[in-house]
Amino acid sequence: MNTTTAGFVLVVVLVGALALTYGPFGDYMYRVYTGKRHLRVERGVYRLVGVDPEADQRWSTYLRSVLAFSAVGMLFLYAFLRLQHHLLLNLGFKGMEQGQAFNTAASFVTNTNWQSYSGESTLGHLVQMAGLAVQNFVSAAVGMSVAIALVRGFARKRTDQVGNFWMDLTRTCLRILLPVSIVAAVVLIAGGAIQNLHGNHDVTTLVGGSQSVTGGPVASQEAIKEFGTNGGGFYNVNSAHPFENPTSWTNWFEIYLLLAIGFSLPRTFGRMVGNTRQGLAIVAVMATLAIGSLALNAGFQLAHHGTVPTAVGAATEGTETRFGVPDSATFATATTLTSTGAVDSFHDSYTSLAGATLLLNMMLGEIAPGGTGSGLYGMLVLAIITVFVAGLMIGRTPEYLGKKIGSREIKFASLYILTTPSIALIGTAIAMALPGERAGMLNSGAHGLSEVLYAFTSAANNNGSAFAGITVNTNWYNTALGIAMLAGRFLPMVFVLGLAGSLARQQPVPVSAGTLPTQRPQFAGMLTGVAVIVVALTYFPALALGPLAEGLH
Repeated sequence: MNTTTAGFVLVVVLVGALALTYGPFGDYMYRVYTGKRHLRVERGVYRLVGVDPEADQRWSTYLRSVLAFSAVGMLFLYAFLRLQHHLLLNLGFKGMEQGQAFNTAASFVTNTNWQSYSGESTLGHLVQMAGLAVQNFVSAAVGMSVAIALVRGFARKRTDQVGNFWMDLTRTCLRILLPVSIVAAVVLIAGGAIQNLHGNHDVTTLVGGSQSVTGGPVASQEAIKEFGTNGGGFYNVNSAHPFENPTSWTNWFEIYLLLAIGFSLPRTFGRMVGNTRQGLAIVAVMATLAIGSLALNAGFQLAHHGTVPTAVGAATEGTETRFGVPDSATFATATTLTSTGAVDSFHDSYTSLAGATLLLNMMLGEIAPGGTGSGLYGMLVLAIITVFVAGLMIGRTPEYLGKKIGSREIKFASLYILTTPSIALIGTAIAMALPGERAGMLNSGAHGLSEVLYAFTSAANNNGSAFAGITVNTNWYNTALGIAMLAGRFLPMVFVLGLAGSLARQQPVPVSAGTLPTQRPQFAGMLTGVAVIVVALTYFPALALGPLAEGLH
């Protein structure tokens, strides 16, 4: 079986597995977030934190809880990184420099997992386990909690309460992320991923040279890295390293893990609002965008012009030779359509137009299916924009799930839509205007701009993957990208929770002959169009100067 056929089989089996997961896993998450019973370990957590899980919170209180929890987590991780040389299992590594420590702490707390360092030569095992892996769990749980708060805004009426953040966070970690990650880690260990507390070992290579190889608790971190759409690699080459991703079937399994929550949460949404067809409409849009993106990315890699690509049947530079072009393209597409950022190939070496599709995936807001929670609330915000546009066409006050979309709601949605592009484009513009930062670019011209644009797009969208080609371990880039990650994560959450509170206060309006049916294919098509058009109008000038100019040269 050639690699193209194998890649097609991988995609078909992947789609089938996600389709089978959608109902049962979505229903399970629905029961997690709506159940009244607290587990014993959960009650212990509530007592330790000093919160009442039965006390619902207004959206502003929910937001303060999110920000306070994330701020404490960032301070703790920053101290951990700076002081690691005093900790156990440090492998002799010194504490991280303050600029890089700030960048790394911001990265993992925001579910970005951008890394301006090589993990195996920078961090000891305790920091990897108790610092980074812990944030992999809780940062993913924060995103899912905010998404559920927005769904409650649609489901509830005449109230100013959207749930309890501490209960949502605890249940997400203990009932969803932790059990699946344990099973996934065992599966990866069975597939050949390593899990130990070993330090460096000198080994003899096939050509007789010597190489130092670091062991570590890799499988456990790999599981939550993918399942929580985090993306930070234990090794510098991330999921291209055989200790993280040993075989073709573990490659498939990792892709499945990073898509499972995102494609199942719409089912949870449908159950919570009392209409599962609404969830099907949302997931249909996600699937359409994902399949279209994969077709473009794989097509640009497989059918690229040039003497060498034509001779070998594809543009293979940068792709993982163990998996081939289709499998590498599938991983790259999935990781940029979510906020994962894990890589099993080198995105900077993709063809210019294939690289453009990866950029576009992030620019879409990572909604197909997006990160854990952030993909769902991003898509729901776009759904609100869509019904608003439809309302303008027919001269009727727009409604979505029985809630009127008035000026307050559309302001929150508009601010959400504008925030991330503003951060990415302004950051790119500043970097290109500074001579010192341009000097740090390996490439000039259109590709150099693409590398900088990719970096800030990745940071602002909390993705974490990189085009590379620029020196980002500088005080300026560590600070600028760290700020972009924090603003790109928490400013949208402010608008999402404000929107949730505004919707929850409303009394649902009855369905009438003029109500737009949002569970039908027509609406799904409109929503797909709005997502693409909003991105095209916002980012097209930057794309035209970068990857499109390079690809059409």
